[in-house]
Amino acid sequence: MNRRSSLKTILATGIAPWIVPAHVLRSQTAPSNKITLGVIGCGSQGMVDLRAFLNHDDVRVVALCDVNRKNIEKANGYYLKEKYGKADARVYSDFRELNRDPGVDAVLMALPVHWHSIPSADAVLNGKHIYHEKPMALSLQESKLVRAAVKKMGVTFQFGTQQRSDLKFRWAAELAQNGRLGKLREIQVGVPGGKTAPVWSEQPVPEHVDWDRWVGPAPMSSFHEEKLKRDNHENIRAFSLGMISCWGIHHLDIAQWGNGTDHSGPVSVEGSALYPESGGCDTALSWQVRFEYAAAAPILFANESAEVAHGARFIGEKGWVHVKRGVITASNPELLRDPANKVGAMPIKLPVSLEHTRNFVDAIQGKTKTICDIETALRSDTLPQLASICLKTQRKLTWNPEKEDFGADQEANRLMQCRELRGDWKLPVV
Repeated sequence: MNRRSSLKTILATGIAPWIVPAHVLRSQTAPSNKITLGVIGCGSQGMVDLRAFLNHDDVRVVALCDVNRKNIEKANGYYLKEKYGKADARVYSDFRELNRDPGVDAVLMALPVHWHSIPSADAVLNGKHIYHEKPMALSLQESKLVRAAVKKMGVTFQFGTQQRSDLKFRWAAELAQNGRLGKLREIQVGVPGGKTAPVWSEQPVPEHVDWDRWVGPAPMSSFHEEKLKRDNHENIRAFSLGMISCWGIHHLDIAQWGNGTDHSGPVSVEGSALYPESGGCDTALSWQVRFEYAAAAPILFANESAEVAHGARFIGEKGWVHVKRGVITASNPELLRDPANKVGAMPIKLPVSLEHTRNFVDAIQGKTKTICDIETALRSDTLPQLASICLKTQRKLTWNPEKEDFGADQEANRLMQCRELRGDWKLPVV
């Protein structure tokens, strides 16, 4: 349907929304000058993002989707009522219904990791701009599917790697890219390791949770309230790749930024890891992985320890800079005297975003570009994917960043594919 016939159909059927969606009018903002937002996933991260979006007066949250009724009640009855004076968001338990809501311009997707690809691709294919929480997906095939959908539909995409909207991380990346540290010798990335947990006994499913829908395409397992907690389900292989991906994507993304490899990637990966011997959590407890690049610095990626500190450390021939949330330090304090890069000592100036959700909204309105677009997101997210595949094969792998495959290595290429999905769930066709 073209925009004119689409608008006529909406008006003729008498279901015209209060705010006509921007994509119908081919305008960056609705007539009310507000971007209408739907939220898919109202759990812990979803509420962090929701509160950030509520700070923007040109955004109106109009729809919520979650399979946990208590999450919906908290989002609608507390946050939205506090902001708007009433809890009037449309409520869905099926993300497909929200994605087809003509009154929604953009979608925030903040679900557990095993749900990151299907709802996101579906939203994009329905013409929604998307703020896509990290990591991209459980497999490279799923990540590429989302990228293909974004490119096909031409919507605005923002990855939830919010550190790119932080001065200190941009500052460290600019120091590295501008040669202020000398030629980069190595980038060290440290993140929290995994965890152990007891084997959880089966509990009755409470009335407020649709457990079958929560598990969705993942292998079915018995319900226990502990599995609903982010700190637990992100450390269960059925639902996640563990901290290698969930935490790793944050600082590996900054390493890619400072390495100047946003649109490329490593040429090899090797490493080792330790896993829990038993229990409810089964992703890697500790690991050390090395990425080699053809024309950029290698990256040493590990669980944080005395040897590899939390954050990203850029090590050059003349010095180093280390950055983590809230803190930036350097081998020479002189490196940290010009945070705004005003004196011209660093001709390479990276894009500036002061707040991640604001940057997304501004990009929808055509004022700027997102600080972490779909290509950048997929390239950064490829690193934890490669680490995971390397650790499964227990050997060094060669990667082709142009073709995005392992060449003739059939076993490694097979591990790029989406696992078998449960029940009737399928990946959308782009």
